[in-house]
Amino acid sequence: MNKVNLADKLATFSDHWSPRVVADYNGNDIMVVKFQGEFPFHDHPDTDDFFLVIEGEVLLDVEDQTHRLGSGELFVVPAGVTHRPRARGEAKVLLIEPRGTPNTGDPKTAAPKPRI
Repeated sequence: MNKVNLADKLATFSDHWSPRVVADYNGNDIMVVKFQGEFPFHDHPDTDDFFLVIEGEVLLDVEDQTHRLGSGELFVVPAGVTHRPRARGEAKVLLIEPRGTPNTGDPKTAAPKPRI
């Protein structure tokens, strides 16, 4: 039972699209990640996808719409819905997913999720 400082955790890495687990919650990974550029379109057939923008701006393409998320805003993509996050500049984001969920929806192409 320790507090987690998200800014401190985000300061420990500089790469993009590589989530880092900072805590566990009821079988879920709570992660921080940095976005810049475009992530591929993908879906998660069995789970929703939770995005909370900590800093910066994220464009979230969800099927035929684009949602603009600023600092302090969150969006939940329902299970099975095709989506793609993008960021023109660097954005810092908090993600919550069931433990072991691949970030691309496909274990073969997913980034590892180290604990920091």
